[in-house]
Amino acid sequence: MSTHFYGEGNIGTAPEYREFPNGNDEPRRLLRLNVYFDNPVPVKDGYEDRGGFWAPVEVWHRDAERWSTLYQKGMRVQVSGRQERDDWEDSEDNPRVTYKINARSVGILPYRLEAITLGVKSSAADSDAAAT
Repeated sequence: MSTHFYGEGNIGTAPEYREFPNGNDEPRRLLRLNVYFDNPVPVKDGYEDRGGFWAPVEVWHRDAERWSTLYQKGMRVQVSGRQERDDWEDSEDNPRVTYKINARSVGILPYRLEAITLGVKSSAADSDAAAT
């Protein structure tokens, strides 16, 4: 069972990239982010975090390898996707449950950014190369 998820948080560790064989087809690519989704509540002297939680965020996409260098620890992100229950057993065979986010999109928020550089659209680059 899954449910829609939308949240804002900070990436807590370096992104993890994995590639899985897919027969003769292009391999499946996974980017995993560990994100702390906070719950800031206004208090007298500013804000207090109440009820925040850590969750693994999985992004399955063909560009996951390239994105693994884009996302960084400490970056503020906005995640939209599905929250899914993941049942597993620890090293001592005890049943465990983790709720992970299967992300549809992970947007980088502008906090602490110093510069943004856009790349050329791949379709435009292919057209230019074909014209010469």
